[in-house]
Amino acid sequence: MSMLTPPGMGGQYRITGDKYPRLRRPKRRRRLVLAVVASTTALGLVGWGTLQLIDVFTGDDQAAAAGPKADCSARVSPSPTAGKAGGKTSGKPESYPAPGKITVNVLNATPRSGLAKDTAEELKKRGFRIGNVGNASEEYDKKVKGTALLLGAKAAEDTALPVLNTQLAGARLKTDGRKKATEVDLVIGTGFKALSKQKDADAALAELTRPKPTPTPTKTC
Repeated sequence: MSMLTPPGMGGQYRITGDKYPRLRRPKRRRRLVLAVVASTTALGLVGWGTLQLIDVFTGDDQAAAAGPKADCSARVSPSPTAGKAGGKTSGKPESYPAPGKITVNVLNATPRSGLAKDTAEELKKRGFRIGNVGNASEEYDKKVKGTALLLGAKAAEDTALPVLNTQLAGARLKTDGRKKATEVDLVIGTGFKALSKQKDADAALAELTRPKPTPTPTKTC
């Protein structure tokens, strides 16, 4: 009797051949496992899609609420400083003397007579003190081709000369060896026609003595 013959059968039934029945997992259990896996995957995909939609519709609002990104780089902000006179000088407003503290010598370097006298009278009306009035010296007589030549001490370059320069256009400024900073010469040239209009001269003088903003780097955060 073969060892594979069930007991009690007396060898009536035998299992022959080389193929034997195999044990298999029940189909119902396998289907249940597959259903659970599929459900979990579907829920995961739905959740991921929902998060994506929320991010799309709320992303811009959150960015707007957060505001612009802070910029801690250096920025430029204005600070007061003195302006420039005639495009050359730059002193503090208090360094410019009032017209009443400036003595002007009016000298005529042209062939036209009476020009120095008329100019001196107009400057006096505008508050300047008048010194000598007459013809220019031989050094400048008929040698000043432009509107005028303003002469003064080195110390007057950023003080009295710019103030006098506000009264006419196109004048040239020059310093010499004199010591007194509040006494200057107005040498009238061949291109001179008249002083600037009173309102224009006043505006130029106000602009000269008004502090100007100069950019200085500052931190914004």
